[in-house]
Amino acid sequence: MPGFGDPSARLLIVGLAPGAHGANRTGRMFTGDPSGDLLYGVLHRTGFASQPESVRRDDGLTLRDTYITASARCAPPDNKPTREEIRNCRTFLTRELAILTNVQAVVALGRIAHDNYLETIGEVRARFPFEHRRTHSLNPVLIDSYHPSQQNTSTGRLTEPMLRAVFESARSLLK
Repeated sequence: MPGFGDPSARLLIVGLAPGAHGANRTGRMFTGDPSGDLLYGVLHRTGFASQPESVRRDDGLTLRDTYITASARCAPPDNKPTREEIRNCRTFLTRELAILTNVQAVVALGRIAHDNYLETIGEVRARFPFEHRRTHSLNPVLIDSYHPSQQNTSTGRLTEPMLRAVFESARSLLK
């Protein structure tokens, strides 16, 4: 599953992997599943998306100043990619980082995305512990968020206001 969005983006969002019943079915990250419903709603309310939902690849959604990618590129069993799968997909993120030269902030959706991003840029994970809404002083700045999965939203671990606060923080950091 390829990443997508604005090639001149100042905000990069790194997710986990394509959802088996969402992105894997529709051909676009966070499209056609509850995780995407929450994410695109928040991106729209914070000015990063042209519309609040995405149901299929050709539904007219465009991202503004934002690019979305994932740590793993194939839908993993039980939505849990192995370290080997993530390692095998790391070249995609490396290439995207080289192409996306305007990125000033990265939002990592979940610990796996956080860890993979740090490993991709050659940083030691122990120096930058994952914590929801924590901002790490890197270049570009790294902001952590819980993943908008149903597991996190149905338990209240992540709410719409919590996710919106992450993207409002990201917006405030863009120059």
